Amino acid sequence: MAAERSETEGLVEHEVRVAASPDSVFEYFTDPAKMVRWMGTEATLDPRPGGVCRVNPSGQEAMLGEFVEVDRPRRIVFTWGWETALFKTPPQSTLVEVSLTPDGEDTVVRLAHRRLKPEAVALHRAGWHHYLPRLALAASGADPGRDPWRDLPFEELRAAGVLP
Repeated sequence: MAAERSETEGLVEHEVRVAASPDSVFEYFTDPAKMVRWMGTEATLDPRPGGVCRVNPSGQEAMLGEFVEVDRPRRIVFTWGWETALFKTPPQSTLVEVSLTPDGEDTVVRLAHRRLKPEAVALHRAGWHHYLPRLALAASGADPGRDPWRDLPFEELRAAGVLP
């Protein structure tokens, strides 16, 4: 079950339960081949403080950030922004914090995306709402299928009501 919340100070929070161990889920944020199973067409990840974190979620625009904290298998923190300063979110301008908490055989993934400009909150809320359930499927061993957002122009996603 997923829950989400956004606040006016530029915060998007999302929680999802994954049928896998924290160590297994952790790899889906640090291994490029596993990252692109749930989000992205390409990823360059160097999971150490100061290491690059670059993901192209839909095949159009790439997110560029760097890892700030890597505490396997409990916590990952990285900066986030768009290479072309898309959606008023330039490279490394926001912060994504991911905590992985064991709960029986499952993992509760809590994601907080901070420092978003107010006009970027709805878009990033929609993005995490779309991608984190795909993470839950992939990390639990299921096939999330081809990302329906892949290769679609942002204008088409907006017209379909997927993006704000």
